[in-house]
Amino acid sequence: MAETLFIPTDTSRREIYKALFPQIEALIADESDVTANLANITAVLKEAFGFFWVGFYLVREGQLVLGPFQGPIACTRIPFHKGVCGASYTRAETIIVPDVEQFPGHIACSSASRSEIVVPVFHRNGTVAMVLDVDSDQLDDFSETDRIELEKITALITRKL
Repeated sequence: MAETLFIPTDTSRREIYKALFPQIEALIADESDVTANLANITAVLKEAFGFFWVGFYLVREGQLVLGPFQGPIACTRIPFHKGVCGASYTRAETIIVPDVEQFPGHIACSSASRSEIVVPVFHRNGTVAMVLDVDSDQLDDFSETDRIELEKITALITRKL
């Protein structure tokens, strides 16, 4: 079991993701408990990038229910048709929001959140099992690099479902 995380400094976000990917892969490889794996992934992303909030919302009881996360307290339940998380679930696609104030129906779990990326995590049968929600306290903090790299990380989770 890994107890340390190597995070390169003075490099691009893409290079940090590339260094983290094999570490995340090794961290979850021998663990079958999904909750434990999600918790470690949120910790890695929070520690590596210092994002304001990182967490998972799991499909439960006809809605998205808060799962493992790192950051301030969060909304516990999100209807499928509400907010960025609901939109990502409904569309089954990654959504990048440069300014959450401009997203129709945004759910303000925290007024400090300024931008957001939400990535769906799929069951092997192709249905959405959960979403990875990452919030920043900076405007326009997420790019295609984040989309590509976070989708690679969520694909690791799909293999475990």
